[in-house]
Amino acid sequence: MDFIAHVRDNGERQRLRDHLRGVGEKASTNAAKIGWGKHGELMGLLHDLGKYSDAFQAYLKSATGILNQDEDEEFVDANSLRGRIDHSTAGAQLVWCELEKRGRLGPIVGQMLALCIASHHSGLIDCLSSDHRSLGEDAFTRRMNKADERSHLVEAWSKADVAIRERAESLLAKPEVVAELQAWLGRIALAAPGNTDKDFVAQQQIGLLVRFLFSCLIDADRLDTAIFEKPRANRHRRQGDYAEWPILINRLETHLAALEPREPIDQLRRDISQHCLVGAARERGIFTLSVPTGGGKTLASLRFALHHAARHTDPEQAKKIDRIIYVIPFTSIIDQNAEVVRGILEPKGDSAEHGRIVLEHHSNLTPEVQGWRDKILTENWDAPVIYTTMVQFLETLFGAGTRGARRMHQLANAVLIFDEIQSLPVNCVHLFNNAINFLADHCGSTVVLCTATQPLLDKVDSSQGAIRLTPNSELMPDVSSLFADLKRVDVINQQKPGGWTQEEVARLARKETQDAGSCLVIVNTKKAAQAVYLLCQEGSSVPVFHLSTSLCPAHRKAILREVRESLERREPVLCVSTQLIEAGVDVDFGAVIRYAAGLDSIAQAAGRCNRNMRNATGRVHVVNPRQEDENLDRLIDIRIGRDKTARILNDYEEDPVRFNRNLIGPEAMAWYYENYFFARKGDMSYPVSAATLGHNDTLLNLLSSNPLASAEYGRRNGQMPKLYLRQSFKAAALAFKAIDAPTQGVIVPYGESGRELVNDLCAAFDVEKQYALLRRAQQYTVNVFPHQLAKLQEAGAVHPVQEGTGILHLDPRYYSFEFGLVTEPIGPMETLLS
Repeated sequence: MDFIAHVRDNGERQRLRDHLRGVGEKASTNAAKIGWGKHGELMGLLHDLGKYSDAFQAYLKSATGILNQDEDEEFVDANSLRGRIDHSTAGAQLVWCELEKRGRLGPIVGQMLALCIASHHSGLIDCLSSDHRSLGEDAFTRRMNKADERSHLVEAWSKADVAIRERAESLLAKPEVVAELQAWLGRIALAAPGNTDKDFVAQQQIGLLVRFLFSCLIDADRLDTAIFEKPRANRHRRQGDYAEWPILINRLETHLAALEPREPIDQLRRDISQHCLVGAARERGIFTLSVPTGGGKTLASLRFALHHAARHTDPEQAKKIDRIIYVIPFTSIIDQNAEVVRGILEPKGDSAEHGRIVLEHHSNLTPEVQGWRDKILTENWDAPVIYTTMVQFLETLFGAGTRGARRMHQLANAVLIFDEIQSLPVNCVHLFNNAINFLADHCGSTVVLCTATQPLLDKVDSSQGAIRLTPNSELMPDVSSLFADLKRVDVINQQKPGGWTQEEVARLARKETQDAGSCLVIVNTKKAAQAVYLLCQEGSSVPVFHLSTSLCPAHRKAILREVRESLERREPVLCVSTQLIEAGVDVDFGAVIRYAAGLDSIAQAAGRCNRNMRNATGRVHVVNPRQEDENLDRLIDIRIGRDKTARILNDYEEDPVRFNRNLIGPEAMAWYYENYFFARKGDMSYPVSAATLGHNDTLLNLLSSNPLASAEYGRRNGQMPKLYLRQSFKAAALAFKAIDAPTQGVIVPYGESGRELVNDLCAAFDVEKQYALLRRAQQYTVNVFPHQLAKLQEAGAVHPVQEGTGILHLDPRYYSFEFGLVTEPIGPMETLLS
């Protein structure tokens, strides 16, 4: 009997043994990046073991029409059985039963691999439960003890192909399958604050190893399935067949050599780039790149990354650098930076290279529940240079389900560039630090933390997780002198009792536009941006622009292009924006007005003023809006940052010498972060409320030694759990998502191109065409929060491009030419304009 794994739409069948071999090979390749290739192969061979059962084969053949209801007695009602026939537990039980007998380390390895296999359709399951109904329950052991009539282990193993059985048995018998863990535990414990594998930091990193292996398996499974089900789409995938680093280096160096100095600041930018080139020769590690805004970090960090990757891709080295990943806080910066880098690394006119070197991934177009379309269309970061957001990066490490976790193995043997690292959510600090240490210490990756305002991640509580910077980690030789050389603005504290009215802010903006030639106003909320924009338009004879994340990337690009052209021509221009513009967006205004916020935000805003040193100095006004005009109750980071900055401003006024007479220099910034982090110390482990979890806890607890669930287990059972891994992976992942209010991408009909894209997506049934269209759709997508999406759905303003895809597009009446996506319909004239 030929056992089937999958059936194509045309009726062609994939044999189960071929699928298991294919997934085993791919998972082995993925896991070999960190020396766990045999474990990857073993997981792949056994992940679908339960599909050998008669129950699953009858279900699959009935669902796909192979069995006929009227003619075949094995026929079953597949719709009623969907998701009810377990095919993932059998392989997990086999691994667990075989390895738990292998001394002290065998049960740990067995638990790791069994977790991955059992979870490969759901996302990592809990070891100990943290659900409010079952806190402290041993969920892992319950799964491993699942009755055979439901897991089908005995039947499946007896019917498995001989070659599959023999290879699995051979791998299970190899001593290194267990012994490899001992070296890992030793390295993790040695680096942990308590020099033990039992503390918070070590246990979180061991949990990250489990998630890494899980990533290796699910990416292999999804890829092998996709190649079979939609083979034509496979030609879009590179699977590591990238342009070699020396080729990309040559393109970058050719571009840099051709740059002619145009601005007074350009020589300083060249010096910064040269220091990055020198630093690229260093061994792998965790580095900082502390450069004032406008210092040319985009190309300087790319220069470091390319040369560093080439240096560590010697054919004789076991672990070559596979890719460069830029992690950026805002989609607006991705739009700009990816466009610049693509223009350098992807030669014009070379259609074979276009879109295949630089990959942008930042919009949540597809839902978490994946069907075959999503398996094909979801990106797994298969490109040499990736631009993604901090949200996507954190989802990859900590998010629920399988979509984000699938990409985690691509973080190994990579150069990770974190641009504007100060934008890291404060509640993720310890989780992030421990993950970065894991990737650098154990996965062969190099990390560069880039910003003008370094947030001192190495100075936070090390018992919970502080970044371990490489000795002499700073790539710039003299940061203080660099900031002095690049001082281009005066920051003027204009805060006053009672605050500024929006009309006063608009008047100041119009005056500065007249006096300085151009003015940028940065506010903290979209509501304030719209209000101030409308007031600035009143009686203004100069162009006024509005920017926020309610505009899709293509729309923002068009506005920024117009703004830059006006600035280049020295024409008067006034722009009102949310904070999306203050990190990495390359504009140069004569004056800036910044609503009160954290000192890091003020420094970033200052980077949009006199950026190219065309004037002796620029003016940055810090103003406090009236309380009734700005509600920061839900914007805790901004509110606390604003309050701590008030102290720094007072300290500076009392003793400017203490801060080297630079309110946004490294000395002032260090004092700001010392105060800010002290105030936020209790938030850095990702607190989770009882409303979300059923009890108050932290994600750091849930993803490490899980003390509350362990204690509850002990209370119930009179002894502590015997399990080595006690993490509540699933509960933590769901809490992470719930707290961060996940967004969903909605494709908007901006301009003729946006409308054509929506029409093409609605008509595209060919998967290759869908793949290309979704890549384009990133530029026409606005991410909306759940409450916004619910309101749009209630109004009938969003529709699926095709039934079953979960990919949504927006009714044109809900996209404004001025304000982007809105939740109330706009007038017909504005619809025509957009």
